[in-house]
Amino acid sequence: MTAVKAGEIEGLIRRGPDPRIPVILVFGPDTGLVTERARKLAEDFVDDPADPFALVRIDGDALAADPGRLCDEAGTMGLFGGRRSIWVRPGTRNYAPAVEAVLGATVADARIVVEAGDLAKSNPLRTLCERSPKALAIPCYADDERTLSDLIERTLQERGLRIDRAAREVLARSLGGDRRASLMEIEKLALYAAGEGDKIVTLEHVEAVTSDVAASVLNTLIDAAFDGRRDAVERDYRRFRHEGLDPGVVLGSALRHALTLLTTRLDNPEKTPAMMVATWRGLHFKRRASIEGQLGAWPPGTLRQAVAALQEGVLACRRAEPDLAHALASAALLRVAEAGARRRR
Repeated sequence: MTAVKAGEIEGLIRRGPDPRIPVILVFGPDTGLVTERARKLAEDFVDDPADPFALVRIDGDALAADPGRLCDEAGTMGLFGGRRSIWVRPGTRNYAPAVEAVLGATVADARIVVEAGDLAKSNPLRTLCERSPKALAIPCYADDERTLSDLIERTLQERGLRIDRAAREVLARSLGGDRRASLMEIEKLALYAAGEGDKIVTLEHVEAVTSDVAASVLNTLIDAAFDGRRDAVERDYRRFRHEGLDPGVVLGSALRHALTLLTTRLDNPEKTPAMMVATWRGLHFKRRASIEGQLGAWPPGTLRQAVAALQEGVLACRRAEPDLAHALASAALLRVAEAGARRRR
């Protein structure tokens, strides 16, 4: 088995996998973390990631239409020699046969990084990579508080900043679920603190940068969607767009919320919604009734469907132009609202 254990992943990414293993599958529900790790694994293997002959990107659907292309790319020499990376981006069609073919071939000086979504244990691509000695399978799940604290410290240190303990704890509780959204919030915080001329990020900085978004826009919008209030979603999304925020941020936050609801339901099968809501950290008292209602209305199976839809929305927004991304994000939230309304009838 070559599935990488969760506690070993960060160390593996930092030092780099064995170059003799040609295929690395990166998958999981945290689409931001999947993309971040896939990018790092693909770029770190080559001398110049900006060289299109050294780092080749292939769309999964294009690969499904031409399975032999992956072997061809893996066997192609770079224009100036050296190692090559082939980065396979997510698709909607099955391209496991292409990966199976390259696992059966002789590959030298090439790394194939396959970026995928949340694959079930029985998924052909995941099964193939987990069973092959020539592949690694790296799962990407939502960051826990410890991982988020490390991410905050590391990201701020790279920008010459430190963060005090209280600020780090509050920030970590407000992040998670999607690595890309978390990094955007940390980057925004770093820019704000640097603009203030400070070298140490404090609780005041965190509250100034994150509380307005979390309380006045994102939480209100997300709760409206999961409460099944379609009109409120349409109204609040217009406000969200007027604020100039990235549509990927709101879908990442909605995805994090759906995952938290799902985890809470699965971890507390015998508890009432009122008892479950007591397990939530950092929940504002004004949201308690709404969250309690959501825990009662959304069963695990329907929440899994919402998670899948939001994951697809995050990926679609990342690929789209800004205007289309807003339309896609709004549509995804309205689908959640429609499902929420049906659950409450």
